[in-house]
Amino acid sequence: MPLAPYRRVLSVGALRQALVLGVLVRIPIFAGGVILTLHVVQTLHRSYGAAGLVSAAATICIAISGPWRGRLLDSKGLRRVVLPSLVVTAVCWSIAPFVGYVPLLLLAAVGGLFIIPIFSVIRLAVIAAVPESDRRTALSLDSVAVELSFMIGPLVGVWAATIWPTSWVLFSVEMLGVVAGVGLWLVNPVMRPDRDEDEGDGVPALSPPLRAWFRPGFLAVCGAAAATTIVLSGSDIAIVAALREFRQISLIGPVLAIWGLGSLIGGLVYGLLHRSIPAFLLLGGLSLATFPIALAPSVWPFAGLAFVAGLLCAPTITATVDQVSRVVPMGALGAAMGWHGSFMTAGSALGAPIAGLAIDQWGWRGGSTSVTVGGRAVAAGGAGGAGASSLPCPPTRRGTGKTRPRSRATPTTASRSQSPPSRRPAPTRTSSATRLRARPTHPASAVCSP
Repeated sequence: MPLAPYRRVLSVGALRQALVLGVLVRIPIFAGGVILTLHVVQTLHRSYGAAGLVSAAATICIAISGPWRGRLLDSKGLRRVVLPSLVVTAVCWSIAPFVGYVPLLLLAAVGGLFIIPIFSVIRLAVIAAVPESDRRTALSLDSVAVELSFMIGPLVGVWAATIWPTSWVLFSVEMLGVVAGVGLWLVNPVMRPDRDEDEGDGVPALSPPLRAWFRPGFLAVCGAAAATTIVLSGSDIAIVAALREFRQISLIGPVLAIWGLGSLIGGLVYGLLHRSIPAFLLLGGLSLATFPIALAPSVWPFAGLAFVAGLLCAPTITATVDQVSRVVPMGALGAAMGWHGSFMTAGSALGAPIAGLAIDQWGWRGGSTSVTVGGRAVAAGGAGGAGASSLPCPPTRRGTGKTRPRSRATPTTASRSQSPPSRRPAPTRTSSATRLRARPTHPASAVCSP
């Protein structure tokens, strides 16, 4: 395999730092999710539907907070956003593991509102660290870091839950998340390369209004992201239910790790491709590849089918992040990633209870099958309308680092055919980062694919 793209991006110190931070901070997140399900089912003696409802409450609140927190990342910077999260998260999860179902539900919701926006922060840091031409490769490496976290977190968490009470394991994991958040606050990685030296910390070089980029093309990609997490979160709960039915609870962690390994390999391969694959096409492939899991007769065929399905997990998510970063101006990327994350968490909020209720009615096979139906439907609908967003970007004046005057109301080529241009052309400015040839970050370079 030609590894030159990975060697090139890994030579950037800021990218290596972002990837390491991403692994350390995400491990408690993935461990906490599966332990929370086990805690509700085993310790509180509730159904999978009830466990899915707790996950749904937390993720809905995360979805509500995403755009707000993303906008704050654009305007206030990382430290002002993370500090309140550390306080609220520490208080909520020091109480939630030791109370009944209803208080747990409420505390999980409050914790979701103030969760550290880890995925937005790390992806912004990754995008800021490399030139636009290397963005997909760098984001693929980030997806690999996500899968490493996903493989390690549940494996260690489920192992601990089989030895110690789930309440104490859940408490420990969430406190480790707080500690990791403190580390992120101390490191304070660069998340935006387009700030002038004479501007204050956290003030973007260009912050276009919401109406300038919140367009159908952006929403379509976010819809694909939501459908992806419906499939993934539903499959997550179905895996737990399947291993319980197979009477192999101790293998939940290894099977999740095998699923994550498939995604890790798929992400590495996707980062080496010369061209991007449309997110809707990958979503359709993910849904089709996940469906056969319901046919597994025992644990190890189940694990093998999960590995195959995992091959398309990371590429699908990477494709949605990459496409968002190319249809939104850099000055609004924090808010856009917040919206993207909100759609993903909303998908998780739907996928968890859909699978949980299906499991209660038809067993784990019904839970696994139910979430793939919506994924295939969204993929088919999105692929049918994808042609509207494939118009070429306007040319750039060579050697100047500037683009032709463009309307602020038309940051994407897809929206140009759907609404009239603004009456006021946007001023063209060149930041200090734009003047660096290796990292073009003028708004036009963030809007149009290279």
